[in-house]
Amino acid sequence: MSNQDELALGRTDEPGACCPGLLTAPLDEDQAVDLAKVFKALGDPVRLRLLSIIASRAGGEVCVCDLTPAFDLSQPTISHHLKLLRQAGLVDCERRGTWVYYWLLPETTDRLAGILSRPVGEPLPDRRAPAGAAS
Repeated sequence: MSNQDELALGRTDEPGACCPGLLTAPLDEDQAVDLAKVFKALGDPVRLRLLSIIASRAGGEVCVCDLTPAFDLSQPTISHHLKLLRQAGLVDCERRGTWVYYWLLPETTDRLAGILSRPVGEPLPDRRAPAGAAS
């Protein structure tokens, strides 16, 4: 993930700093483009399932040999989906012999959660119709 991608996901070098949320400030064009890549990776049911399987695996990692049988797809198709998850910064991997092992990058999912969350304790906006509006 590039430095610009990190900035788009609200990463900062300041200790204890929190991710800016969508309710805090509007995204600029570059942030929106970078963030859309991550959401696009999550927007496919196969990739979402792959991420879920990887994230929920005891021990924190899973071999690609255990992922492929969970789908009615070819190994190259599964590898393509995993590549897109890696490019989005959601997972990372390591080759060990003939197999590749994958694990979740929780800092990315944590930042996504921070971007989508409103500050704790902040009241929800009042959604009542303005005076004089038809009910």
